[in-house]
Amino acid sequence: MTTQRTVSLAPTTFQEAIRFSEMLANSDMVPKDYKGRPANVMVAIQWGAEVGLSPLQALSNIAIVNGRPSLWGDAALALVRGHPACSGVREGVEGEGEARHGWCEVIRRGEQPQRRTFSVADAKNAGLWGKQGPWSQYPDRMMQLRARGFAIRDVFPDALRGVITTEEAQDIPAEPLPPARGATIDAEPQRASEPRREPIPGGMVEHVQGQQQRRTMRDLIADVEQRLDAVVDAPDLLAVIDDPAVRKLRDTLRQAEPGTAKADAGSALEDRFSALYQRLMTPPVDMADAEMEDVA
Repeated sequence: MTTQRTVSLAPTTFQEAIRFSEMLANSDMVPKDYKGRPANVMVAIQWGAEVGLSPLQALSNIAIVNGRPSLWGDAALALVRGHPACSGVREGVEGEGEARHGWCEVIRRGEQPQRRTFSVADAKNAGLWGKQGPWSQYPDRMMQLRARGFAIRDVFPDALRGVITTEEAQDIPAEPLPPARGATIDAEPQRASEPRREPIPGGMVEHVQGQQQRRTMRDLIADVEQRLDAVVDAPDLLAVIDDPAVRKLRDTLRQAEPGTAKADAGSALEDRFSALYQRLMTPPVDMADAEMEDVA
């Protein structure tokens, strides 16, 4: 009997995470939320790691809604059912009229069963009843999913780590986006007028163009370093990573000949990205889990 081995695609370093995210974002096998958006891919993979999903499972089951990661309801239910302390999950829809409601009962081993409901009256109070889309097409299903979301989050917060279901996230009004922090590196200040330039002697053209290109590269690197200095949280870092101009610059530096000043500058820049990634993107250690490991 032959045993087939599954090759893990999970990245282990910041550089691997960036390249893996870019590869997936450029593929045709990811949901539209991730097409051409490597930063979204990285966030989904990171959140997937938080709740125990592999990278490809995360991309299939995590949706970015209004800038916030969320889990499709069936994926959240699967995580709870797979938890070692889960003794069972029951759910359904019952009742008539305003009293009709979805319900979900969750049992955690060693605790009393917990039951949550979401009724027609609740949906009307929340402004959801009759709302265009699933609430008009599948109202019973949506009430059941709402009850499920409340129940599994209340009983198994350690399994879901604060991630809400996508069905709930889609019903939350989008918040206005704050103004962007700082300008992108390809932004140029407005210039009132251009000074008159004297013609360059023929023999000097290539020399001057080379100097301008080198200055531009140094300026771009300095601009990226300045943006990294201003990074205070994960969204800041992802905004820098996802900037097309930054991605182009990093690709150029990666292709530099080893041992050159350009290659050294690229290596130093990648070290800064890696350090910030480790500090801001690595999931915090769950103290309860750490204590259990110590006891074991």
